[in-house]
Amino acid sequence: MSDDVPSMVTRARIAQGAIADYSQEQVDELVTAVAWAVARKDRAEALAQLAVDEGGFGNYADKVIKINKRVLGVLRDMRSLRTVGVVSEDPERGLVLIAKPVGVVAALIPTTGPDATPPVKALFALKGRNAIIVAPHPRTKRTTAAVVGYMREACEQVGAPADLVQVISAPSLSATQELMRQADLIVATGGHAMVHAAYSSGTPAYGVGVGNAVHVVDETADLDDAASAIATAKTFDYATSCLADNAVLAETTVYDALVDRLVASGGHLCSDAQCCALQQLMWPKGGGIPALEVIAKPAVRIAELAGFTIAADRTFLIVSEDGVGPQHPFSGEKLSVVLALYRYSGGIRRAVELVNRITEYQGAGHTCGIHTSSDEHVDAMAMGTRTARVLVNQNLNEGAGSPRNGLPFTLSLSCGTWGGNITTENVNARHFVNITWVSRPVPPRPAEEEELFAAHWARYGK
Repeated sequence: MSDDVPSMVTRARIAQGAIADYSQEQVDELVTAVAWAVARKDRAEALAQLAVDEGGFGNYADKVIKINKRVLGVLRDMRSLRTVGVVSEDPERGLVLIAKPVGVVAALIPTTGPDATPPVKALFALKGRNAIIVAPHPRTKRTTAAVVGYMREACEQVGAPADLVQVISAPSLSATQELMRQADLIVATGGHAMVHAAYSSGTPAYGVGVGNAVHVVDETADLDDAASAIATAKTFDYATSCLADNAVLAETTVYDALVDRLVASGGHLCSDAQCCALQQLMWPKGGGIPALEVIAKPAVRIAELAGFTIAADRTFLIVSEDGVGPQHPFSGEKLSVVLALYRYSGGIRRAVELVNRITEYQGAGHTCGIHTSSDEHVDAMAMGTRTARVLVNQNLNEGAGSPRNGLPFTLSLSCGTWGGNITTENVNARHFVNITWVSRPVPPRPAEEEELFAAHWARYGK
């Protein structure tokens, strides 16, 4: 494939035109082939190994799981979704909704997700009869090129053009910018600069906000379940996910017991001196994005780099924190197996306030969770936090879809206007089609003043 972006876009448009009249059955055959080409055991294992070797982030075993589960989850979600022709009818209102392709999709891929992110986005795009061009991160371009190669083979297997899925093999800022200008839709997953560039390109874009997920453990929580969930999310793939717990807020009466359980689950509680050394390692020039050396690395290695030793069986580091903002960098997104632990008192309203303070510093609109036995506390979190997702008694990674919840499987988690995004949804296949609304006349239903204003008139007069 040529890396000349205009030529790539031309080929993508020709390929997309070739499937523009596909039936729903043909589309579903195509996405099934593409999903299997990536999710099958040998392919997932090869991609996981390449991602670790090339990028140096995360770990092999978890990446195999992530590739398989994300791709299978997306395919399952899409099985009953109609994206061709008439997708909805409402005779009472005289409406018929027809799905049509958006065209050519530009997919911006983060260096921490070169293996699972491209197929998830490609499945969404192909389900809508679109073509997709992937712009990988230069650090992990070989991994992304490999997964695109598998998907191209799958397209040809079912008689579709390989150019439905393409990749920029020599990625550069100028090539990505040109792709964003020429595409019909951008899906950007990555850092703030990447998402801002997508929104500034002049092309419609779905972006995601900064992660910094916060998890509340209240006085009614099952502490064993909470500790297990926190440890699971924090350590999976060495916290490459934006959903991995960054801060845990423990109600004061259960704080010590939760610490004990977190330690039993693999945590190492850092001393004051170790916290200082860790902070200097992670943010040598102050708060913000942590040093590359610690991102998605094992806990033992991070401790070693910071100048102290922990037991070989420790899987994450716990730092006690009580502040928020640039002077307290542990309150932000850490992209590592480092967990900030807060103590709160004063009831659930205080926890809600602290969640909002932390996410306003970094992670506005993203995700929070709560372990609780109180529906009242769930309601308080749901009503009071400025987050797109509130996970109840789950590990926060399940916010990207899980067999035990109803959230759409995705690797693009939008954060609403709080995080500078257009939606709060888990970006999914529904976002990759245009909808034509056909409207027919129905019996008139005029708006009646008496019906609309009776209560107002009774209280305030006409």
